[in-house]
Amino acid sequence: MQTRVRFAPSPTGFLHVGGARTALFNWLFARSTGGKFLLRIEDTDRERSDPKYTADILESLSWLGLNWDEPPVYQSSRFDRYATVANELMAAHLAYRCDCKPEVLDAIRQRCQKEKRPFRYPGTCREKKEIAAPYVVRIKVPKEGATAFKDLIRGDISFQNKDLDDWVILRTDGSPTYNFSVVIDDHDQGITHVLRGDDHINNTPKQILLYQALGFEVPNFAHLPMILGTDRTKLSKRHGAASTLEYRTMGYLPQALVNFLVRLGWSYGDQEIFTVEELKRFFSLERVGKANAVFNPEKLEWISGIFMRDTPSAELASYLDQYFAVEMAFTKDVERERLEKGIAITQGKIKKIPELIAQLKCLFGEDPAYEQAGLKAEDAKKMFQVLTAVKDAVGSVSAFSKDDLDQRVRAVAAQFNEKLAPVAQAIRFAVTGGKVSPGLFEMLEVQGKQTVLRRVENAIRWLGELGGSKG
Repeated sequence: MQTRVRFAPSPTGFLHVGGARTALFNWLFARSTGGKFLLRIEDTDRERSDPKYTADILESLSWLGLNWDEPPVYQSSRFDRYATVANELMAAHLAYRCDCKPEVLDAIRQRCQKEKRPFRYPGTCREKKEIAAPYVVRIKVPKEGATAFKDLIRGDISFQNKDLDDWVILRTDGSPTYNFSVVIDDHDQGITHVLRGDDHINNTPKQILLYQALGFEVPNFAHLPMILGTDRTKLSKRHGAASTLEYRTMGYLPQALVNFLVRLGWSYGDQEIFTVEELKRFFSLERVGKANAVFNPEKLEWISGIFMRDTPSAELASYLDQYFAVEMAFTKDVERERLEKGIAITQGKIKKIPELIAQLKCLFGEDPAYEQAGLKAEDAKKMFQVLTAVKDAVGSVSAFSKDDLDQRVRAVAAQFNEKLAPVAQAIRFAVTGGKVSPGLFEMLEVQGKQTVLRRVENAIRWLGELGGSKG
């Protein structure tokens, strides 16, 4: 039998990273077993569901590379199916209508809270003959025995049926509850394995009883460990971004976030960094742990830096085109080859896209504005002289290659009886306006002769106005 798994988010909010991790594990399980990864949008909450959240979910999954294998299923288009199944259950005396007033149930619930015991519907309407509208529909839960299942991660789990109540399957407006619709949808989509967060464990016995009542085959269940913040509490917005796509805006590459998320609960020996092909080959539920995982932002930063360094510069350039076109507008007149070379010389020491863009602005953006920042008069004079000599030395370079530039700048340093470092620092200041940059000669080569000479001349002019040309 082919493996069929699904990711079934509710479009009542943006896709959080916890949901993205669940989707990733389902996708990897499908890919590692030669199965299918399906997508279902559980939009039965008419008031809270919003198309913008659906769009966010679809775009988030696409950005992460989690492609689905069949068209998405929308629960909002399946209300007739749910009503039909509910009627079949009532006809078989496996479900019943209930017209208990909300205020009556609230009073029972409050009494249970005072007595510190869980609320369970008392079965008032279970055998009642006359029911008045409005009413809900409840499933009849066996009062004896136990409902057990073997969790593929946590092992054997069992619930006493007496601890379960006759839960609602249809609300008064005819809309289905989660535990009802999910069973019907999973059956109709042929789901063989349900991989979801461990906060759903308590839902599982209810769903198994419904599978059995309907005569459906029960799928395999695997409940994933919870993701906690660094303070060991449940992951929330204060621990990370509200939406998965915010990580794109912050400048993380999708493969870095995938690598980070997969390690929240899964491991493969001591290996930390994986290609997607390795993940598809290595992933298995046997390697998913039971312990809660901790969302460590510092580790995400470390992983991000590795992927920024190792991603081909041409691929990064295309990624910038796709997602950061506005921020990269300053490169519209830069040849593609030069842009890729600029990325190649800067990507080794940065961790996120905004840092890369900042470096590229130093290379290809507007000429720098210089700040005196404590520059002493004698230093300004020396820098003026050095840059004037550099201008003359590199101005005659035709090929403008890093090797030739290296030789000529070293000659200038020797001319002033200086080491290379202070001369290089003066040039770096001239062409970037700062003290930090990629490798100097690689940078000069990428910037090109015209840009370098113009910026050196600008710096000479600025230094001259400070008095560096005097004496």
